[in-house]
Amino acid sequence: MPAVAAGKVLVSGTSGFLGAWVARTLLEKGFSVRGTVRSDPKGEYLKKLFASHEGNFEYVIVKDIEADGAFDEAVKGVVAVEHTASPFHFNAEDPQALIGPAVNGTVGILKSIVKYGSEVKRVVVTSSIASIIVPVTKHTVFTEKDWNTVAPKEVEEKGKGASAGHKYQASKTLAEQAAWKFVEENKGKISWDLVTLCPPFIFGPIIHEVPSFESLNTSTLELYKTIKGQRANEDLVKPISSFADVRDVASAHVLAITTPEAGGQRFLTSSHTYTWQDWLDALADSGLPDIPKGVPGGGKDVPRNTNFDSSLAKQVLGLKFHSIAETAKDTVVSIRERGW
Repeated sequence: MPAVAAGKVLVSGTSGFLGAWVARTLLEKGFSVRGTVRSDPKGEYLKKLFASHEGNFEYVIVKDIEADGAFDEAVKGVVAVEHTASPFHFNAEDPQALIGPAVNGTVGILKSIVKYGSEVKRVVVTSSIASIIVPVTKHTVFTEKDWNTVAPKEVEEKGKGASAGHKYQASKTLAEQAAWKFVEENKGKISWDLVTLCPPFIFGPIIHEVPSFESLNTSTLELYKTIKGQRANEDLVKPISSFADVRDVASAHVLAITTPEAGGQRFLTSSHTYTWQDWLDALADSGLPDIPKGVPGGGKDVPRNTNFDSSLAKQVLGLKFHSIAETAKDTVVSIRERGW
């Protein structure tokens, strides 16, 4: 399938942390953007944010991504779709509160594209490393070939009794699998190809609307707690997961529609594994005041069993990553600019 070089791109979830950056990056690359938001105030905030691209950004309201035909109007006249809208938190008692929007929102937008997206050439679905990882007890390197088989099974067996992490992981796994299944079952009806991106925890500068620090996206809120000294030393040196800069993940979304060879592929977009101490160490030379020292160097020799290979994204997309020092400083500056 040919790559998309110009035209209008639909970005679902534009008022989110990642969605706003995907929209901004597309605009900076010369695309027009139609974003989906839940309300007019959220859309108007984005219009002001992208005022320098006047005439190239518009928004449509999609109040409920699970509703039948929710994206029918939104997909008309666009050449590509970036589907970033999906809940990300660990507060759901009922796993269906996460799985429903993730799966139904993904399948719903694909159905709308089949019906009304006659100009669409490529669709990018934001998945997650949550759809790839499984618990491990030894050094393991995950790739795009791996799937999370544990979380969906636990949620199916335990329901509300499943762990918070597995509820979220199941939502991302089932949503991505549903997307690939939809494409396979509708081969004769579609004139576009699918790309899925699997980022880890995402950090970086905030440009979306955040009324209070409590409303920060999940990953940034965890970093906020760290720089506020709210973690015990033993927690600082525990391996957490992997991260990527929001600007790099947004770039991956743009590269996924502009790179011909990306069609039909799944990409890991993971930069570094980390402990929270790694972030404090990275900030030590940033020149920023009031950064806790924690246990300097305490995370360097901690065994990190869960690792990710992003070489495919580097090779095919040409994706490059910010350093942890750059991401850490820019994230904290962004937080503090808001008085937090």
